[in-house]
Amino acid sequence: MKILEKTPDLLKQIAQIETLSGLSPSDLQWIVDKSEYICYEEGEEMFTPGMEAEYMFLILTGAYKIQMPQGGEFRDLGVQEAPCITGLLPFSRMKIIKAHGTVLEGLTGLRLHKDHFIEMVNVSYAMVQRLVGAMSNRIRDFTQTRLQSEKLMSLGKLSAGLAHELNNPASAIVRSVEELYSQLHNSPEDFKEVITMKVTPEETDRINEIIFPKIAQLGHFEDLSLMEQESRKDDLIDWLEDHEVQQAEDLADTFVEFAVSEEDLDQIADVLAPEALGPVLRWAQRVFSTEKIVVEIKEASGRIAELVSSIKSYTHMDQTSGIEARNIHEGIKSTLMMLKHKLKQKQIVLDKDLDLDLPMVEIFPGELNQVWTNIIDNAIDAMPQSGHLHIKTFRRRDNAIVEITDSGHGIPEEVMNHIFDPFFTTKGVGEGTGLGLEVSYRIIEKHKGTIDVSSVPGKTTFSVCLPLKQ
Repeated sequence: MKILEKTPDLLKQIAQIETLSGLSPSDLQWIVDKSEYICYEEGEEMFTPGMEAEYMFLILTGAYKIQMPQGGEFRDLGVQEAPCITGLLPFSRMKIIKAHGTVLEGLTGLRLHKDHFIEMVNVSYAMVQRLVGAMSNRIRDFTQTRLQSEKLMSLGKLSAGLAHELNNPASAIVRSVEELYSQLHNSPEDFKEVITMKVTPEETDRINEIIFPKIAQLGHFEDLSLMEQESRKDDLIDWLEDHEVQQAEDLADTFVEFAVSEEDLDQIADVLAPEALGPVLRWAQRVFSTEKIVVEIKEASGRIAELVSSIKSYTHMDQTSGIEARNIHEGIKSTLMMLKHKLKQKQIVLDKDLDLDLPMVEIFPGELNQVWTNIIDNAIDAMPQSGHLHIKTFRRRDNAIVEITDSGHGIPEEVMNHIFDPFFTTKGVGEGTGLGLEVSYRIIEKHKGTIDVSSVPGKTTFSVCLPLKQ
Protein backbone atom coordinates (compact mmCIF):
# COMPACT_ATOMS: atom_id res chain seq x y z
CA MET A 1 0.00 0.00 0.00
CA LYS A 2 1.14 3.54 -0.76
CA ILE A 3 -0.11 6.85 0.63
CA LEU A 4 -0.53 9.33 -2.23
CA GLU A 5 -0.72 13.06 -2.37
CA LYS A 6 -4.31 14.25 -2.54
CA THR A 7 -5.55 15.62 -5.86
CA PRO A 8 -8.18 18.31 -6.54
CA ASP A 9 -10.58 15.87 -8.23
CA LEU A 10 -11.10 13.77 -5.07
CA LEU A 11 -14.15 15.83 -4.08
CA LYS A 12 -15.80 15.10 -7.42
CA GLN A 13 -14.86 11.42 -7.22
CA ILE A 14 -16.36 10.72 -3.80
CA ALA A 15 -19.53 12.55 -4.86
CA GLN A 16 -20.02 9.66 -7.35
CA ILE A 17 -20.44 7.19 -4.48
CA GLU A 18 -24.18 6.52 -4.18
CA THR A 19 -24.23 6.65 -0.36
CA LEU A 20 -22.66 10.13 -0.34
CA SER A 21 -24.50 11.53 -3.37
CA GLY A 22 -26.30 14.78 -2.59
CA LEU A 23 -24.31 15.71 0.53
CA SER A 24 -23.02 19.26 0.75
CA PRO A 25 -19.54 20.04 -0.64
CA SER A 26 -18.41 20.99 2.88
CA ASP A 27 -19.38 17.53 4.19
CA LEU A 28 -17.48 15.83 1.38
CA GLN A 29 -14.50 18.14 1.86
CA TRP A 30 -14.38 17.12 5.52
CA ILE A 31 -13.97 13.47 4.45
CA VAL A 32 -11.18 14.41 2.04
CA ASP A 33 -9.40 16.47 4.70
CA LYS A 34 -9.57 13.81 7.40
CA SER A 35 -8.77 10.82 5.21
CA GLU A 36 -5.61 9.36 3.70
CA TYR A 37 -5.39 8.95 -0.07
CA ILE A 38 -4.16 5.40 -0.65
CA CYS A 39 -3.19 3.09 -3.49
CA TYR A 40 -2.98 -0.73 -3.66
CA GLU A 41 -1.33 -2.80 -6.39
CA GLU A 42 -2.92 -5.90 -7.88
CA GLY A 43 -2.57 -8.89 -5.52
CA GLU A 44 -2.07 -6.81 -2.37
CA GLU A 45 -4.27 -7.49 0.64
CA MET A 46 -6.33 -4.61 1.97
CA PHE A 47 -7.13 -6.57 5.13
CA THR A 48 -6.60 -10.04 6.59
CA PRO A 49 -8.30 -12.13 9.30
CA GLY A 50 -7.34 -11.07 12.80
CA MET A 51 -6.62 -7.43 11.91
CA GLU A 52 -8.28 -4.79 14.06
CA ALA A 53 -11.16 -3.06 12.26
CA GLU A 54 -9.98 0.57 12.20
CA TYR A 55 -10.80 2.15 8.85
CA MET A 56 -13.69 3.09 6.62
CA PHE A 57 -12.65 2.79 2.96
CA LEU A 58 -14.05 4.87 0.10
CA ILE A 59 -13.04 2.90 -3.01
CA LEU A 60 -12.68 5.27 -5.97
CA THR A 61 -11.09 3.06 -8.64
CA GLY A 62 -10.41 -0.67 -8.99
CA ALA A 63 -11.90 -3.71 -7.27
CA TYR A 64 -11.10 -6.35 -4.66
CA LYS A 65 -12.41 -9.79 -3.77
CA ILE A 66 -13.48 -10.99 -0.32
CA GLN A 67 -12.55 -14.50 0.82
CA MET A 68 -13.28 -16.32 4.05
CA PRO A 69 -10.74 -18.87 5.35
CA GLN A 70 -12.29 -22.28 5.81
CA GLY A 71 -10.53 -25.54 6.58
CA GLY A 72 -7.15 -24.40 5.24
CA GLU A 73 -8.62 -22.97 2.02
CA PHE A 74 -10.54 -19.85 1.01
CA ARG A 75 -14.22 -19.48 0.20
CA ASP A 76 -15.14 -16.62 -2.15
CA LEU A 77 -17.79 -14.25 -0.81
CA GLY A 78 -17.88 -11.83 -3.73
CA VAL A 79 -16.20 -8.87 -5.42
CA GLN A 80 -16.50 -5.19 -4.50
CA GLU A 81 -16.03 -2.70 -7.33
CA ALA A 82 -15.55 1.07 -7.29
CA PRO A 83 -17.18 3.38 -6.45
CA CYS A 84 -18.26 2.02 -3.08
CA ILE A 85 -17.81 2.29 0.68
CA THR A 86 -16.50 -0.63 2.71
CA GLY A 87 -14.71 -1.41 5.95
CA LEU A 88 -15.75 -0.15 9.38
CA LEU A 89 -18.76 2.18 9.48
CA PRO A 90 -20.00 4.50 12.28
CA PHE A 91 -21.78 2.65 15.14
CA SER A 92 -20.64 -0.72 13.77
CA ARG A 93 -19.80 -3.30 16.46
CA MET A 94 -17.15 -4.97 14.31
CA LYS A 95 -13.88 -5.26 16.23
CA ILE A 96 -11.82 -7.85 14.36
CA ILE A 97 -11.75 -8.54 10.63
CA LYS A 98 -12.53 -12.17 9.72
CA ALA A 99 -11.94 -12.17 5.96
CA HIS A 100 -9.27 -11.51 3.35
CA GLY A 101 -9.63 -8.53 1.00
CA THR A 102 -7.36 -9.05 -2.04
CA VAL A 103 -7.00 -6.35 -4.73
CA LEU A 104 -7.88 -7.58 -8.23
CA GLU A 105 -6.61 -4.53 -10.10
CA GLY A 106 -4.97 -1.23 -9.23
CA LEU A 107 -7.13 0.27 -6.49
CA THR A 108 -7.23 3.84 -5.17
CA GLY A 109 -9.37 5.38 -2.48
CA LEU A 110 -9.63 7.22 0.79
CA ARG A 111 -9.45 5.64 4.23
CA LEU A 112 -10.85 7.32 7.31
CA HIS A 113 -9.74 6.23 10.79
CA LYS A 114 -12.44 5.38 13.34
CA ASP A 115 -11.10 8.09 15.67
CA HIS A 116 -12.85 10.64 13.41
CA PHE A 117 -16.30 9.03 13.71
CA ILE A 118 -17.32 11.03 16.79
CA GLU A 119 -16.36 14.25 15.04
CA MET A 120 -18.32 13.16 12.00
CA VAL A 121 -21.52 13.09 14.07
CA ASN A 122 -21.00 16.76 14.95
CA VAL A 123 -19.95 17.76 11.45
CA SER A 124 -22.77 16.13 9.47
CA TYR A 125 -25.64 14.18 10.95
CA ALA A 126 -26.91 13.56 7.42
CA MET A 127 -23.64 11.83 6.49
CA VAL A 128 -23.77 9.59 9.56
CA GLN A 129 -27.39 8.76 8.79
CA ARG A 130 -26.44 7.73 5.25
CA LEU A 131 -23.56 5.56 6.47
CA VAL A 132 -25.71 3.84 9.12
CA GLY A 133 -28.27 3.14 6.39
CA ALA A 134 -25.49 1.64 4.24
CA MET A 135 -24.46 -0.55 7.18
CA SER A 136 -28.06 -1.76 7.58
CA ASN A 137 -28.22 -2.58 3.86
CA ARG A 138 -24.92 -4.44 4.12
CA ILE A 139 -26.22 -6.53 7.04
CA ARG A 140 -29.46 -7.27 5.19
CA ASP A 141 -27.66 -8.28 1.98
CA PHE A 142 -25.16 -10.43 3.88
CA THR A 143 -27.97 -12.11 5.81
CA GLN A 144 -29.86 -12.90 2.59
CA THR A 145 -26.68 -14.21 0.96
CA ARG A 146 -25.82 -16.51 3.83
CA LEU A 147 -29.42 -17.74 4.11
CA GLN A 148 -29.40 -18.53 0.40
CA SER A 149 -26.00 -20.19 0.72
CA GLU A 150 -27.22 -22.35 3.59
CA LYS A 151 -30.38 -23.28 1.67
CA LEU A 152 -28.22 -24.39 -1.26
CA MET A 153 -26.03 -26.39 1.12
CA SER A 154 -29.12 -28.05 2.62
CA LEU A 155 -30.36 -28.83 -0.88
CA GLY A 156 -27.00 -30.35 -1.74
CA LYS A 157 -27.08 -32.51 1.39
CA LEU A 158 -30.56 -33.78 0.61
CA SER A 159 -30.43 -34.15 -3.19
CA ALA A 160 -28.07 -37.14 -3.27
CA GLY A 161 -30.14 -38.97 -0.67
CA LEU A 162 -33.41 -38.17 -2.44
CA ALA A 163 -31.99 -39.40 -5.74
CA HIS A 164 -31.04 -42.65 -4.01
CA GLU A 165 -34.40 -42.98 -2.25
CA LEU A 166 -36.34 -42.28 -5.47
CA ASN A 167 -34.11 -44.52 -7.58
CA ASN A 168 -34.89 -47.65 -5.57
CA PRO A 169 -38.70 -47.66 -6.04
CA ALA A 170 -38.36 -46.36 -9.62
CA SER A 171 -36.02 -49.24 -10.46
CA ALA A 172 -38.42 -51.68 -8.78
CA ILE A 173 -41.28 -50.42 -10.96
CA VAL A 174 -39.19 -50.78 -14.13
CA ARG A 175 -38.18 -54.34 -13.19
CA SER A 176 -41.76 -55.30 -12.34
CA VAL A 177 -43.17 -53.82 -15.55
CA GLU A 178 -40.57 -55.66 -17.62
CA GLU A 179 -41.46 -58.91 -15.88
CA LEU A 180 -45.18 -58.28 -16.40
CA TYR A 181 -44.51 -57.51 -20.08
CA SER A 182 -42.62 -60.78 -20.40
CA GLN A 183 -45.48 -62.73 -18.84
CA LEU A 184 -48.07 -61.13 -21.09
CA HIS A 185 -46.04 -62.12 -24.17
CA ASN A 186 -46.31 -65.74 -23.11
CA SER A 187 -50.10 -65.49 -22.96
CA PRO A 188 -50.97 -67.30 -26.27
CA GLU A 189 -49.23 -70.53 -25.25
CA ASP A 190 -50.53 -70.25 -21.71
CA PHE A 191 -54.05 -69.67 -22.99
CA LYS A 192 -53.85 -72.71 -25.27
CA GLU A 193 -52.68 -74.89 -22.38
CA VAL A 194 -55.50 -73.69 -20.10
CA ILE A 195 -58.30 -73.80 -22.68
CA THR A 196 -57.56 -77.42 -23.61
CA MET A 197 -57.82 -78.60 -20.01
CA LYS A 198 -60.91 -80.66 -19.26
CA VAL A 199 -61.78 -79.28 -15.84
CA THR A 200 -65.40 -79.22 -14.61
CA PRO A 201 -66.94 -76.14 -12.92
CA GLU A 202 -67.01 -78.06 -9.62
CA GLU A 203 -63.30 -78.86 -9.92
CA THR A 204 -62.60 -75.20 -10.80
CA ASP A 205 -64.41 -74.01 -7.67
CA ARG A 206 -62.45 -76.44 -5.52
CA ILE A 207 -59.13 -75.34 -7.04
CA ASN A 208 -60.07 -71.67 -6.50
CA GLU A 209 -60.79 -72.39 -2.84
CA ILE A 210 -57.25 -73.74 -2.45
CA ILE A 211 -55.35 -71.26 -4.65
CA PHE A 212 -56.81 -67.78 -4.01
CA PRO A 213 -56.56 -67.70 -0.19
CA LYS A 214 -52.82 -68.22 -0.72
CA ILE A 215 -52.51 -64.78 -2.31
CA ALA A 216 -52.76 -63.23 1.16
CA GLN A 217 -49.75 -65.31 2.25
CA LEU A 218 -47.28 -63.32 0.09
CA GLY A 219 -44.36 -62.19 2.23
CA HIS A 220 -44.98 -64.61 5.08
CA PHE A 221 -42.12 -66.80 3.85
CA GLU A 222 -39.75 -64.01 4.96
CA ASP A 223 -40.49 -65.04 8.55
CA LEU A 224 -38.75 -68.33 7.84
CA SER A 225 -35.00 -68.76 8.06
CA LEU A 226 -33.08 -69.21 4.83
CA MET A 227 -32.54 -72.87 5.68
CA GLU A 228 -36.29 -73.39 6.25
CA GLN A 229 -37.09 -71.70 2.94
CA GLU A 230 -34.64 -73.91 1.05
CA SER A 231 -35.97 -77.03 2.80
CA ARG A 232 -39.57 -76.26 1.79
CA LYS A 233 -38.47 -75.50 -1.76
CA ASP A 234 -36.64 -78.85 -2.02
CA ASP A 235 -39.75 -80.69 -0.72
CA LEU A 236 -41.95 -78.98 -3.33
CA ILE A 237 -39.50 -79.76 -6.15
CA ASP A 238 -39.51 -83.42 -5.12
CA TRP A 239 -43.33 -83.48 -5.06
CA LEU A 240 -43.62 -81.83 -8.49
CA GLU A 241 -41.04 -84.12 -10.07
CA ASP A 242 -42.73 -87.19 -8.55
CA HIS A 243 -45.95 -86.07 -10.26
CA GLU A 244 -44.10 -85.38 -13.55
CA VAL A 245 -44.90 -81.65 -13.54
CA GLN A 246 -42.59 -79.65 -15.82
CA GLN A 247 -40.74 -76.46 -14.69
CA ALA A 248 -40.66 -77.84 -11.15
CA GLU A 249 -37.96 -75.50 -9.87
CA ASP A 250 -39.65 -72.32 -11.18
CA LEU A 251 -42.98 -73.42 -9.73
CA ALA A 252 -41.40 -74.24 -6.36
CA ASP A 253 -39.73 -70.79 -6.16
CA THR A 254 -43.12 -69.09 -6.52
CA PHE A 255 -45.09 -71.53 -4.34
CA VAL A 256 -42.68 -71.07 -1.41
CA GLU A 257 -43.29 -67.31 -1.49
CA PHE A 258 -47.06 -67.88 -1.18
CA ALA A 259 -46.78 -70.58 1.50
CA VAL A 260 -48.11 -73.36 -0.77
CA SER A 261 -47.42 -76.66 0.99
CA GLU A 262 -47.22 -80.29 -0.15
CA GLU A 263 -50.62 -80.80 1.51
CA ASP A 264 -52.10 -78.05 -0.70
CA LEU A 265 -50.64 -79.73 -3.77
CA ASP A 266 -52.05 -83.10 -2.65
CA GLN A 267 -55.53 -81.53 -2.40
CA ILE A 268 -55.20 -80.11 -5.92
CA ALA A 269 -53.97 -83.47 -7.26
CA ASP A 270 -56.96 -85.22 -5.65
CA VAL A 271 -59.35 -82.92 -7.54
CA LEU A 272 -57.77 -83.05 -11.00
CA ALA A 273 -57.03 -85.65 -13.58
CA PRO A 274 -53.24 -86.31 -13.88
CA GLU A 275 -53.01 -84.66 -17.33
CA ALA A 276 -54.58 -81.42 -15.99
CA LEU A 277 -52.32 -81.12 -12.96
CA GLY A 278 -49.33 -79.46 -14.72
CA PRO A 279 -51.35 -76.85 -16.67
CA VAL A 280 -53.37 -75.90 -13.57
CA LEU A 281 -50.28 -75.51 -11.39
CA ARG A 282 -48.57 -73.38 -14.06
CA TRP A 283 -51.75 -71.29 -14.29
CA ALA A 284 -51.64 -70.89 -10.49
CA GLN A 285 -48.01 -69.78 -10.70
CA ARG A 286 -48.97 -67.08 -13.24
CA VAL A 287 -51.73 -65.86 -10.92
CA PHE A 288 -49.27 -65.68 -8.01
CA SER A 289 -46.56 -64.01 -10.10
CA THR A 290 -48.96 -61.40 -11.45
CA GLU A 291 -50.16 -60.68 -7.92
CA LYS A 292 -46.58 -60.31 -6.70
CA ILE A 293 -45.72 -57.91 -9.55
CA VAL A 294 -48.81 -55.78 -8.89
CA VAL A 295 -47.99 -55.61 -5.16
CA GLU A 296 -44.40 -54.57 -5.93
CA ILE A 297 -45.57 -51.84 -8.32
CA LYS A 298 -48.11 -50.64 -5.78
CA GLU A 299 -45.54 -50.52 -2.96
CA ALA A 300 -42.91 -48.80 -5.12
CA SER A 301 -45.30 -46.18 -6.49
CA GLY A 302 -46.62 -45.62 -2.95
CA ARG A 303 -43.05 -45.06 -1.78
CA ILE A 304 -42.50 -42.47 -4.51
CA ALA A 305 -45.78 -40.74 -3.61
CA GLU A 306 -44.72 -40.73 0.05
CA LEU A 307 -41.34 -39.17 -0.82
CA VAL A 308 -42.96 -36.51 -3.01
CA SER A 309 -45.40 -35.73 -0.21
CA SER A 310 -42.50 -35.42 2.23
CA ILE A 311 -40.63 -33.11 -0.14
CA LYS A 312 -43.70 -30.89 -0.48
CA SER A 313 -44.19 -30.91 3.28
CA TYR A 314 -40.50 -30.15 3.88
CA THR A 315 -40.29 -27.26 1.40
CA HIS A 316 -43.91 -26.12 1.92
CA MET A 317 -44.51 -25.88 -1.81
CA ASP A 318 -47.87 -24.37 -2.82
CA GLN A 319 -48.17 -22.76 0.62
CA THR A 320 -47.65 -19.27 1.94
CA SER A 321 -44.30 -18.45 3.51
CA GLY A 322 -45.91 -16.61 6.41
CA ILE A 323 -46.39 -17.70 9.99
CA GLU A 324 -48.78 -20.62 10.56
CA ALA A 325 -50.09 -22.61 13.49
CA ARG A 326 -48.69 -26.08 12.80
CA ASN A 327 -48.07 -29.42 14.42
CA ILE A 328 -44.35 -29.23 15.24
CA HIS A 329 -43.98 -32.97 14.57
CA GLU A 330 -44.88 -32.60 10.87
CA GLY A 331 -41.64 -30.76 10.09
CA ILE A 332 -39.54 -33.14 12.17
CA LYS A 333 -41.11 -36.14 10.44
CA SER A 334 -40.55 -34.77 6.91
CA THR A 335 -36.97 -33.81 7.81
CA LEU A 336 -36.25 -37.34 9.05
CA MET A 337 -37.69 -38.64 5.79
CA MET A 338 -35.31 -36.37 3.85
CA LEU A 339 -32.34 -37.64 5.88
CA LYS A 340 -33.47 -41.27 6.01
CA HIS A 341 -30.73 -42.36 3.60
CA LYS A 342 -28.01 -41.00 5.92
CA LEU A 343 -29.57 -42.69 8.94
CA LYS A 344 -29.66 -46.02 7.07
CA GLN A 345 -26.15 -45.52 5.72
CA LYS A 346 -24.68 -45.25 9.23
CA GLN A 347 -27.22 -47.67 10.77
CA ILE A 348 -28.28 -45.01 13.26
CA VAL A 349 -30.83 -46.16 15.85
CA LEU A 350 -33.63 -43.57 15.96
CA ASP A 351 -35.60 -43.22 19.19
CA LYS A 352 -38.55 -40.81 19.38
CA ASP A 353 -40.30 -39.67 22.55
CA LEU A 354 -42.93 -37.28 21.19
CA ASP A 355 -45.68 -35.53 23.12
CA LEU A 356 -48.57 -36.11 20.71
CA ASP A 357 -50.80 -33.84 22.83
CA LEU A 358 -48.53 -30.86 22.14
CA PRO A 359 -50.66 -27.91 20.94
CA MET A 360 -50.19 -26.23 17.56
CA VAL A 361 -47.17 -23.90 17.44
CA GLU A 362 -47.07 -20.64 15.45
CA ILE A 363 -44.04 -21.02 13.18
CA PHE A 364 -42.51 -20.30 9.77
CA PRO A 365 -42.60 -23.97 8.68
CA GLY A 366 -40.11 -23.90 5.79
CA GLU A 367 -37.50 -22.00 7.79
CA LEU A 368 -37.90 -24.15 10.89
CA ASN A 369 -37.31 -27.26 8.77
CA GLN A 370 -33.88 -25.82 8.00
CA VAL A 371 -33.17 -25.82 11.74
CA TRP A 372 -34.14 -29.49 12.12
CA THR A 373 -32.06 -30.37 9.04
CA ASN A 374 -28.95 -28.59 10.31
CA ILE A 375 -29.10 -30.07 13.82
CA ILE A 376 -30.00 -33.64 12.78
CA ASP A 377 -27.52 -33.68 9.89
CA ASN A 378 -24.72 -32.49 12.18
CA ALA A 379 -25.72 -35.13 14.73
CA ILE A 380 -25.52 -37.90 12.11
CA ASP A 381 -22.09 -36.67 10.97
CA ALA A 382 -20.84 -36.61 14.57
CA MET A 383 -21.89 -40.19 15.33
CA PRO A 384 -20.03 -43.42 14.59
CA GLN A 385 -21.67 -46.40 12.89
CA SER A 386 -24.71 -47.70 14.81
CA GLY A 387 -24.98 -44.48 16.83
CA HIS A 388 -28.10 -43.45 18.70
CA LEU A 389 -30.29 -40.44 17.89
CA HIS A 390 -32.99 -39.44 20.38
CA ILE A 391 -35.68 -36.85 19.60
CA LYS A 392 -37.96 -35.68 22.38
CA THR A 393 -40.78 -33.11 22.39
CA PHE A 394 -42.73 -31.77 25.34
CA ARG A 395 -44.50 -28.70 26.64
CA ARG A 396 -43.05 -26.37 29.23
CA ARG A 397 -45.62 -23.74 30.24
CA ASP A 398 -46.41 -21.74 27.05
CA ASN A 399 -43.49 -23.16 25.08
CA ALA A 400 -42.85 -26.23 22.93
CA ILE A 401 -39.48 -27.88 23.58
CA VAL A 402 -37.65 -30.03 21.03
CA GLU A 403 -34.55 -31.87 22.26
CA ILE A 404 -32.27 -33.63 19.77
CA THR A 405 -29.60 -35.81 21.39
CA ASP A 406 -26.85 -37.76 19.65
CA SER A 407 -24.26 -40.25 20.87
CA GLY A 408 -21.42 -38.62 18.94
CA HIS A 409 -17.95 -37.49 20.00
CA GLY A 410 -19.28 -34.29 21.58
CA ILE A 411 -18.31 -30.64 21.12
CA PRO A 412 -14.94 -29.64 22.62
CA GLU A 413 -15.21 -27.06 25.37
CA GLU A 414 -12.84 -24.67 23.57
CA VAL A 415 -15.17 -24.37 20.55
CA MET A 416 -18.51 -24.46 22.39
CA ASN A 417 -18.75 -20.65 22.48
CA HIS A 418 -18.17 -20.39 18.72
CA ILE A 419 -20.59 -22.94 17.26
CA PHE A 420 -23.21 -20.29 16.45
CA ASP A 421 -20.65 -17.91 14.89
CA PRO A 422 -20.93 -17.39 11.11
CA PHE A 423 -18.47 -19.46 9.05
CA PHE A 424 -17.22 -21.38 12.07
CA THR A 425 -16.93 -25.08 11.31
CA THR A 426 -14.94 -28.05 12.55
CA LYS A 427 -15.59 -30.00 9.35
CA GLY A 428 -13.06 -30.44 6.57
CA VAL A 429 -12.91 -28.52 3.32
CA GLY A 430 -16.10 -28.90 1.27
CA GLU A 431 -17.96 -30.61 4.11
CA GLY A 432 -19.53 -27.55 5.72
CA THR A 433 -19.87 -23.80 5.36
CA GLY A 434 -20.03 -22.96 9.04
CA LEU A 435 -23.37 -21.28 8.34
CA GLY A 436 -25.81 -24.01 9.40
CA LEU A 437 -25.96 -23.39 13.16
CA GLU A 438 -25.59 -19.63 12.77
CA VAL A 439 -28.56 -19.57 10.39
CA SER A 440 -30.46 -21.88 12.76
CA TYR A 441 -29.78 -19.48 15.61
CA ARG A 442 -31.18 -16.55 13.58
CA ILE A 443 -34.27 -18.52 12.58
CA ILE A 444 -35.01 -19.44 16.20
CA GLU A 445 -34.48 -15.78 17.16
CA LYS A 446 -37.00 -14.84 14.48
CA HIS A 447 -39.46 -17.17 16.23
CA LYS A 448 -38.70 -15.38 19.55
CA GLY A 449 -37.35 -18.70 20.84
CA THR A 450 -34.03 -19.96 22.16
CA ILE A 451 -31.56 -22.68 21.17
CA ASP A 452 -29.15 -24.14 23.73
CA VAL A 453 -26.57 -26.90 23.62
CA SER A 454 -24.98 -29.15 26.22
CA SER A 455 -22.27 -31.62 25.36
CA VAL A 456 -20.07 -34.31 26.84
CA PRO A 457 -18.40 -37.14 24.91
CA GLY A 458 -21.14 -39.58 23.95
CA LYS A 459 -24.03 -37.18 24.52
CA THR A 460 -24.75 -33.85 22.83
CA THR A 461 -28.18 -32.26 23.18
CA PHE A 462 -29.57 -29.32 21.24
CA SER A 463 -32.65 -27.91 22.96
CA VAL A 464 -34.97 -25.65 20.96
CA CYS A 465 -37.59 -23.67 22.86
CA LEU A 466 -40.43 -22.14 20.82
CA PRO A 467 -43.32 -20.07 22.14
CA LEU A 468 -46.68 -21.59 21.23
CA LYS A 469 -47.93 -18.20 20.10
CA GLN A 470 -45.99 -15.34 18.54
